[in-house]
Amino acid sequence: MRTALFPGSFDPFTVGHQALVSEGLRFFDKIVVAVGENPDKRGLLTTENRKRLIEDLYKDEPRVEVVSYSGLTGNYCRENELKFILRGMRNTVDFDFERNMMQINQRLYPEITTVLLFTPSEYVAVSSSVIREILSFGGDVAQFMPQGVDIKDYL
Repeated sequence: MRTALFPGSFDPFTVGHQALVSEGLRFFDKIVVAVGENPDKRGLLTTENRKRLIEDLYKDEPRVEVVSYSGLTGNYCRENELKFILRGMRNTVDFDFERNMMQINQRLYPEITTVLLFTPSEYVAVSSSVIREILSFGGDVAQFMPQGVDIKDYL
């Protein structure tokens, strides 16, 4: 079974993230969405609520598993015998960051392959940080969230 780890902070999980999971399922039998824990970073949602939001979204999709983790992504992959990391790119800034991470991971974890997918063009401007900013000013983010997800249920 070909399984890919899709790591991120997902604070919150957006329509862009959802599109990458959908695209990833065309190539992999299973996607493990890995919510990164960083105790030094205060975000919009708690790790538990970020995980719950994604679990709720994929409750009827057995090919998507949701976990939380801390530490290096490569270590998590190695410990769980995962050979693929799925990542998304929206723009050239993402490309430079992802290429650098891929090169470091290749040196540290030569058994792991990073697969980069382009974010669909209609979601290129959508990011978790933009959603957090809109929310901080009381704006409506429904169009940036997966259908049926009300962010207020997870705050």
